Amino acid sequence: MPIPDFQTLMLPLMTFAADNNEHSLRETIEHLANHFNLTPDERQEMLPSGVQAIFDNRVGWAKTHLLKAGLLESPRRSIFRITQRGQEVLGQNPTQINMSFLRQFPEYLDFLRPHNNQEEQDTAIEQIDNSQATPEEIFEDSYQKIRRTLAQDLLIKIKSIPPIFFERLVVELLVKMGYGGSIKDAGQATRFTNDEGIDGIIKEDKLGLDFIYIQAKRWDNQPVGRPDIQSFVGALDGQRANKGIFITTSRFSDTAIEYVKTITKKVILIDGEKLADYMIDYGLGVSTFATYELKKIDNDYFGE
Repeated sequence: MPIPDFQTLMLPLMTFAADNNEHSLRETIEHLANHFNLTPDERQEMLPSGVQAIFDNRVGWAKTHLLKAGLLESPRRSIFRITQRGQEVLGQNPTQINMSFLRQFPEYLDFLRPHNNQEEQDTAIEQIDNSQATPEEIFEDSYQKIRRTLAQDLLIKIKSIPPIFFERLVVELLVKMGYGGSIKDAGQATRFTNDEGIDGIIKEDKLGLDFIYIQAKRWDNQPVGRPDIQSFVGALDGQRANKGIFITTSRFSDTAIEYVKTITKKVILIDGEKLADYMIDYGLGVSTFATYELKKIDNDYFGE
């Protein structure tokens, strides 16, 4: 089953807390994961940032909303228990507890209203009520959309640059990724081909203990097929090389991808999508125009 959204988790969480005992977030996560019969893969599925499991994040936010509504209380760090109000709510046998349900409590409305303007308050609450995603999910989804758009624009730009610029771009990217030391002694293009690709070599490390053979094809939509990869592997044999990187602004055919899995040489395939992603990750051809820091309470400062 799909991972339940954080509003769906509220009623099962309250039911779990109905025993009046103190509970930790970790044991609650385990209980709810079993309650919803989540698979190991679903329990381990991460937010795009990779810093937290999606399910853990949603359980945490379900607990936060219930705390803000006064249905739960936190006697100490990472521990919560049900309140008298929470017991009264469960006594009503609700079929669902969600954000719309919690709006009956004044404390919860105060939590939802970050603005002074009443119209802005009502709009903000309506938008939140209709959302099934946690704030982190909304933030990271927006970030990923911006990143995908940037990657698409970047790839269009790469396809329009002169071949000599593309040659330099490939070498600069590999250097930023940790190969070859400096641009000067990292490696060099050895020849141009008639399709404006480049063949070249680059040092695997700063000392030059090994070399990696490179081929890059600045193609538009034509996929790189198995014959192209077989030709590249033959070039590796000619160079007595065991490692190669094949870069294209296009994509690789399925047969090409399967072929590299069957050979003994180590050949890495980087298509246009990966090329753009690597350039973004390593800051090549892009610049930062805004930075946002997400902060949390430093419990060590408060001696907890």
